[in-house]
Amino acid sequence: MAFTVWAPGQDRVRVRVDGADHDMTLRDGDWWYSDATGTDYAFLLGEDEEPLPDPRSRWQPEGVHGPSRVYDHGAFSWTDQSWTGRALPGGVLYELHVGTFTEGGTFDSAIERLDHLVDLGITFVEVLPVNSFDGTAGWGYDGVLWGAVHEPYGGPDGFKRFVDACHARGLAVVLDVVYNHLGPSGAYLDRFGPYFAGQNDWGPGLNLDGEGSDEVRRYVIDNALGWLRDFHVDALRLDAVHALSDRRATHLLEELAREVEALSAAVCRPLTLIAESDLNDPKLVLSREAHGYGLHAQWSDDLHHALHVALSGETSGYYADFAAPGALARTLKEVFFHAGTWSSFRGRTHGRPVDTRTVPGHRFLAYLQNHDQIGNRATGDRLSATVSPGLLACGAAIVFCSPYTPMIFMGEEWAASTPWQFFASFPDPELAEAVRTGRRREFSRHGWGESEVPDPIDPATVERSRLRWVEVAEPGHREVLELYRSLIRLRREWPALADPHLDRLEVRAEGSWLLLYRGSLRLACNLGPEPVTIPLDGEAAQVLLSWGEATATGATATLPPESFALVELLD
Repeated sequence: MAFTVWAPGQDRVRVRVDGADHDMTLRDGDWWYSDATGTDYAFLLGEDEEPLPDPRSRWQPEGVHGPSRVYDHGAFSWTDQSWTGRALPGGVLYELHVGTFTEGGTFDSAIERLDHLVDLGITFVEVLPVNSFDGTAGWGYDGVLWGAVHEPYGGPDGFKRFVDACHARGLAVVLDVVYNHLGPSGAYLDRFGPYFAGQNDWGPGLNLDGEGSDEVRRYVIDNALGWLRDFHVDALRLDAVHALSDRRATHLLEELAREVEALSAAVCRPLTLIAESDLNDPKLVLSREAHGYGLHAQWSDDLHHALHVALSGETSGYYADFAAPGALARTLKEVFFHAGTWSSFRGRTHGRPVDTRTVPGHRFLAYLQNHDQIGNRATGDRLSATVSPGLLACGAAIVFCSPYTPMIFMGEEWAASTPWQFFASFPDPELAEAVRTGRRREFSRHGWGESEVPDPIDPATVERSRLRWVEVAEPGHREVLELYRSLIRLRREWPALADPHLDRLEVRAEGSWLLLYRGSLRLACNLGPEPVTIPLDGEAAQVLLSWGEATATGATATLPPESFALVELLD
């Protein structure tokens, strides 16, 4: 194969292939070439003798500081030739972290649990980042080589086996990708060229609009297309796109959406882009014809926050505004709670309204929990650690009976007892100590003692965060699992529950109760400690699903404390 690398401004570049150095030739602008042959390789810039991995590496078997290895995508034997993909509308997502989803912490051990997801009714498996990062254990958001699959998980072939196994079971795969920053160890991009420009909250940001940014943007887009094309991934979840600083007339996200649309046509299957964004701006998910970016969906943190406050009563930090009366009902109806309105956490007005007459709800993901909202808590405690089973059931019912695309975090479906804590495993002692100290300092400002914040570098923190699959059959867990199965099944069986048209959703709330109108169905929830009677405005009714001893006559539903009933109104 020919070895190539973009390295502008260098007067000499060599490639070290299987221990032998070869001078490279500059041509085609700032690209360097060599026709050397071999397997393991690294680049040497100028007179520097430090070998650096390929910025576009496909395989890093010795970690992010080691040499890259030649990888042939055509050598893998796929069995998913009949896979035609899945469109996002009507889907149900399941977010998992490969390293803690199973005891083995690999793609192959995760395959052994895929039938559980099929039985649950999941249609999309969302995988936290799998690209290479320094160390063995971590969330994946400190990746530095975006095209190489983390070797401890199973490397590139392991990920392909996982995707192939998902497709064999009818499961689409969503991959979480991070283009807003690079991790603190192994980020050598700036040695090669002007990849970086400025800083954000997590590290160096990419140069998306300055001198040399054409190749940097190409680097991002080619990486995204590679996951979709070469690894047969069905969708990408784009991490924190609000941190992508781009002042060009055509934003990187719009450019990416155009190219993904073209690839989708070429491979004859739906390819989906889902953004995580703090902007509360519907422009991300509006079509390009409507002067949007043309992404397919985005996470809806406002709905999470409103649900969290309603269920837990927690009102600190960014939860404060969501304690306002009617916040949950308003957010269910309007998508964004902050929509050109005051945000006390930010100290300014924030967001823009969604046109609920024209923008469908399936473009927004709804969830009770996700990796951020659990893992970024001081002790990584799940909602089930503080909220009663009844309130958890109400929250799940609201998510699955809403017009939005539901997503659950691994283990949520059985109210897993295990926390999901922040962890890393940087081999560099100074970096490890900086992460440890920074984590404790961050939460000490919020009243947590140092001993209460788990050590992110301690391997025991990873072990505590692994799912305990024996819980699935245990009392208190199996009932929650059956509830989730039933909610997903009913969403599939009753078109009104998956109806994404926001202008057809009616929400009533009074005191501790909430009522969702979904065609001929009503979801009645009692979030309070006392029984309530809720008007249904019907003649006769039957209860399709409930938590607690609920009854319905058609005119009313009577609910015990912390319970819900999904009711069909009869003619």
